[in-house]
Amino acid sequence: MIKDNAAIGVIGAGTMGTGIAQVASTQGHKVYLYDAYPQQLEKSKAGLKSILARQVEKKRMTQEEVDGILGRINFVDNITNFGECGFVIEAIVEDLDIKKDTFARLEGIVSKDCVLASNTSSLSIAAISSALKKPERFLGVHFFNPAPLMKLVEIISGIATDDKVFNSTKEFIRSWNKITVSGKDTPGFIVNRVARPFYGEALRIYEEGIADAATIDWAMKEIGGFRMGPFELMDLIGHDVNYEVTSTVFEAFYYDPRFKPSFAQKRMVEAGWLGRKSGQGFYNYKDESRNPVPEKDEKLGQEIFDRILTMLINEACDAVFMNIASIEDVDLAMQNGVNYPKGLLKWGDEIGLKNVLDRMTALQVEYREDRYRPNPLLKKMVAEQKSFYE
Repeated sequence: MIKDNAAIGVIGAGTMGTGIAQVASTQGHKVYLYDAYPQQLEKSKAGLKSILARQVEKKRMTQEEVDGILGRINFVDNITNFGECGFVIEAIVEDLDIKKDTFARLEGIVSKDCVLASNTSSLSIAAISSALKKPERFLGVHFFNPAPLMKLVEIISGIATDDKVFNSTKEFIRSWNKITVSGKDTPGFIVNRVARPFYGEALRIYEEGIADAATIDWAMKEIGGFRMGPFELMDLIGHDVNYEVTSTVFEAFYYDPRFKPSFAQKRMVEAGWLGRKSGQGFYNYKDESRNPVPEKDEKLGQEIFDRILTMLINEACDAVFMNIASIEDVDLAMQNGVNYPKGLLKWGDEIGLKNVLDRMTALQVEYREDRYRPNPLLKKMVAEQKSFYE
């Protein structure tokens, strides 16, 4: 399968592609970083030099180490250089046709043993692999941004992926000092699927007028222990990006109301209020004095936190129930992919699964919406008086 000293090909020199190239080179691999646009390659090279120079300044790396990393990365504008690669991963625009065309062209260049992967976060691995004559050597390898810092990588097997290719790739990526989790080829994989309520239920509480963005963020950070509140995080990600992911997952799940997008966020995208990058989102980044002050009401904060956490745990249960991932991998993924303070299923055990079910049932009774249906696995676990971790 993938050899320890394999040359690595990375398609796309944006932030993610550059980050993956840095990770591979840091692990001693010769890397070919390709982009169709020469100016993007120059931007990638300059950005990487700047990032690594700061590592030297902070004494986290030596200049010799930095020179080695940069020296092993070849910035190329032609994929014919990928002929010697043992592993190639693409990190380009989330467009199915463009990805399929890229891999169809690539297959005629790489060796027959080269493993091909996509860093897609939302597209079907099976759909992309349909462009290949040998789809069995293709799979999803989803890094999180920034790739050099984030430990988690989701390894996603497509319907045609060979088990040996999957296992070899998982071990190979693990050798890069990454935490790997196995997920099924379903919309959002593990993290982007399970995390939807963190944003979606926060937006629903906001739309109902129960609390403003600052108060909800305060509750999730101070009471829940999350590093960032949902509105701060959406502002950081960009509302255009977050809304698009939500919409894609919603559509891919045949419009399941659990994943329904928010009108409040849609209007912000339409207005160009995209968050930090535009200077205005739920918070004003040009004049912070205009931002709301959270209402630090402990009772209200606990209610907000309980509601959002309950929805998250219910969604984590569904990922296990539908065989998307194992109990351990779901918790590993949420802790290391989005920095949750605890694994959600472990958290459910601590709260008491009956308490989680009671809260879900209360929401369902109050709203009479399918959005709030308790997961069958959660109900089964409570009925049998079981916990996820014995």
